[in-house]
Parts: sequence; structure tokens; C-alpha cells
Amino acid sequence: MGTQELDQERTAGLSPRRWLVLIAMTGSLSMVMLDQTVVAVALPSMTRDLPLSAHGGAWVANAYVLAMAALVALGGRAGDLLGGRTTFRVGVTLFFLASAGCAFAPTGDAGQGVLIAFRALQGVGAALMVPVSAAIVMAEFPPAERGRVMAMYAGISQIFLALGPLIGGLLTEYVSWRAVFLLNVPVGIATLVLVRIARVPNVRRPAGRLSVLDIVLVVGGLGLTTVAVQQSGLWGWASPVTLTLLTAGVLATAVFVVRQLRSRDPLMQLRLFADRGFTGDAVVMALVQFGLLGMVLYSSVYLQGVLGISPAQAGVAVLPLIIPLTVAAQIGGRWFDRAGVRAPALTGLLVCAAGAVLWTLALPTLTYGWQIPGMVVMGLGLGLTLSPTNTDALARAGEDRRSQASGVVQTMRQLGGTLGVAVIGSVVVSRVHSSGLSDGSPHTTADAISAGFLCAAVAFALAAAAAAVFLQRRPLVTDQG
Repeated sequence: MGTQELDQERTAGLSPRRWLVLIAMTGSLSMVMLDQTVVAVALPSMTRDLPLSAHGGAWVANAYVLAMAALVALGGRAGDLLGGRTTFRVGVTLFFLASAGCAFAPTGDAGQGVLIAFRALQGVGAALMVPVSAAIVMAEFPPAERGRVMAMYAGISQIFLALGPLIGGLLTEYVSWRAVFLLNVPVGIATLVLVRIARVPNVRRPAGRLSVLDIVLVVGGLGLTTVAVQQSGLWGWASPVTLTLLTAGVLATAVFVVRQLRSRDPLMQLRLFADRGFTGDAVVMALVQFGLLGMVLYSSVYLQGVLGISPAQAGVAVLPLIIPLTVAAQIGGRWFDRAGVRAPALTGLLVCAAGAVLWTLALPTLTYGWQIPGMVVMGLGLGLTLSPTNTDALARAGEDRRSQASGVVQTMRQLGGTLGVAVIGSVVVSRVHSSGLSDGSPHTTADAISAGFLCAAVAFALAAAAAAVFLQRRPLVTDQG
């Protein structure tokens, strides 16, 4: 069957291959999301075995997200230059090879550095995968079906983001923390096989040269800013090192932004933000990821360090967040198809903020049961929000700029996530080390994590405000596909 016939089948909605494409792309995104949180409950075991320092453990979590945030726009451009299928294959291969490198990190002095380096390489692989995978899925389905399909694509992946602690806990307790990373190898190979069977088209689009200076500026700017924020809890905000790194990071990022706006062929298509709705979608997703990633990571610290439960039990304890998210993601996708993005997203964000506050208030009780209502409410809100905003943002870009739009969206999301981990981590460390809170007792740790969770709740509230201001009231009408 030729390419033209395949295109006709896809346009008519008859090709069974499109469902294989959806499975492959959803599996790859789920793998990427899983690795943001799967290490959370495994960190204590890694710390003992390698060993890891306290801040080394934080970087094991954040090096991956930071690399993805800094380079995901490059993935969108690579998809235009090399074609979506080629870029996706390179990203998947790099991802599962880097995962194997993490699994075989040596014990001793070199272990921490090796593990962090391979975590960063995982982030590079993810940055190549994520933008093109979303664009490939959007191209396979007509506009009338995209809300439902993207609810499956984004919703299932967000479930795996939340499932990370459960999977990590079970593998750590009953196999080894190294199995957390080895899991990606067969999944990556299976994804490549599915892409081969589904015969995903390798569409290239006109694109100019990549600027090395732009890559250096965005990686350096985001990297220095994140280091400054994450280490501020230890160094202090007034420390010359913190201020120097923060200033350098902000300046490098500002120069990058100016260059992108002036360039005829930018690495990151910032002109997409001229669309008010796209801006709202991107800001909402960044703020949601800010709160979500930090809460998932530090809830694992709370469950094991404060309540004293095992890694497997800590993983099971997040089910009240996961199950409502799973159900609400499908509701959000169908709601988007009927009413557009604003109603499900704004409703979901308000519910999410309320749930985060309930969860935060329950932490000082040191009783898991009191936390369940907040987790359930927050899961419902997340499910209603995530798919509609992602689908709306990509639909607004049009097919010719969809890979770049996906790159910009994912940059915002992962930047939100990496800053969330850094800021919430800094707040927790500062509270623990502040006067009168350095005894290491469960109440001390719970108080510190509550302060971090409050930051997440504020982020969800700000996301709701952004949705109210920017998101379009009526459904987006488009037949681009």
C-alpha cells in the first residue's frame, strides 16, 4: 500500500494503523511521564546503595526534567528537519539506552555522577520524543475525534505520572531500584516495533539551520536558573553564589527570548504566544506541572519518611489520586469536544486547587486517612484539566506548526515541573533548617512538606486565574488536520 493510499485511509478514518500509532505514541509518552516520578520512592534505596548525597538525590529527580525542559523545543525543530518518525526513533533509542545506563550505575564515588548524567541523557531522549509524538497523533485523527483521542493520549500518560511512585515502590521493594530503569528497555523496543508496523509517515517540513548559540543560551539559562533556585534552600537566597547564578540564568534566558522574537527561523516559535488562547493553555499547563510534580515527589518523602511505610505501601497510597484522574480524564476529553477548553479546564483547576488545600491541611495530622479526600478531589481536577488544554494548544497551531507548538507547550510544562521541584524542594529544606525546626521529628518534616504543598496549591489557583483570563469560551472551529 502506497503513501497516498495510507493518507486516504487516515483521512477517511478507516485505517486500523492509526490505533497502533496511538498505542505507540501513548506508550512512549507514558514512559516519559513515568520517569519523572518513578524514582521518588526508590531514592532512599539509591541513597544507601550508591550512595547519594541529599542534594544528589534531588538532582537525580530533576536532571531528567531539566534536560527535557531545555531541549524539548529542539525536538520540535528536529521533527521538522528530519521528519517525525526519524526524530521519534532516535529519541526512543537514546531514552532506553540511557535508562540502561542508569540501571548499571556503579557503586562508590562515581555512582552519583554517572546516575545524574544518564538521567540527563534520558531527558534529551524524551525531548526528542514528546513534541513529535503529539503531532503524529493529531495528524492521524480528524478534528471531531481529537478531544477523545488526545484525552487517551494525555490522560493515560498522566496516569503513569501519578503511578510512578506505585510502580517504583513495587519494583524497589520486590526486585531492585535498578529495575525501575530497566523497565524502559523492553517498552522502548516494543514502541519501535509498533512504529515500524504502523508505518508512521516521515513528514519533513521546510526549516532553516539550527543556531548553536540559541541552544547554548536556552540550556544555560534554564540550567543556571534551576540550580540557583534548587540550591537556595542550602545556600540561602542572599548568597553571592545563588544571586550570581540566578542573574546569569535570567539574563541568558532573556537574550534567548529576544533572539527568538527577532529571528526569521527561531529554535522556539515564541510568536505562537500571540494567540491568546495558546498563551493561556501553555501557562495553565506550566503551573499545573509546577504543583503536580513537586507534590508527587514530596508525598513519597512524606509517606516513607514521616509515616514510616514501605516503598510498596507508599506506591499503593497514591491510588486515591490516580483512580479519579483516570476517570476524569475521559470526561474532560468529551467535555472539550462539546464545549471547548474553558469550561472543563477552569472547573478542573478550581477543583484541583481545593483538593490541594485539603491535602495540605491533612499532612500535619500524620494520619493517611485524612489525606484521602484531598487526593481524590485533586485527581478529579487534574483529569478535567490536562487533556483539554493540551489538545486546544496543538489545534490552535495548525498542522504546519504543530511540532513546534508541541515543543513550546512541552517546554512550558517541563519548565514548570523542574521549577516546581526546585521551589518546593527549596521551601521544604528551608523550613527544616530554620530555627526550631531542625530536630528531624515527623512533625517537623510534615510541617516543612505542608509549606511546600501550599506553594503547589497557590500554583493551581494561579492557573485557574490564567484560565479565566485567557481561555476561549467557545469551542475552537478548525478543519486542519
